[in-house]
Amino acid sequence: MNKAELVTKMAEKSELELTKKQIEDALNAFMGSVEEALVNGEKVQLVGFGTFETRERAARQGRNPRDPQQVINIPASKAPVFKAGKVLKEAINK
Repeated sequence: MNKAELVTKMAEKSELELTKKQIEDALNAFMGSVEEALVNGEKVQLVGFGTFETRERAARQGRNPRDPQQVINIPASKAPVFKAGKVLKEAINK
């Protein structure tokens, strides 16, 4: 499901009779808020749904796939992570 399909699905399920534009604005605001929190090192918990957070990746060495003899230094970085909540896991595993 892409973003446009998600907005359409949300419009169908909305009891407030919001327009697709209003729903898209709300979705963009949600994604922007989550992004901002993660950039600031915060965790976003949606009880029952899941948790968005960042994890540190240590620096490491890798190999160039085109030239396996060449060693590449991969710098440390942060990665966004989503961990599904209990209610979501149960809904998926019904």
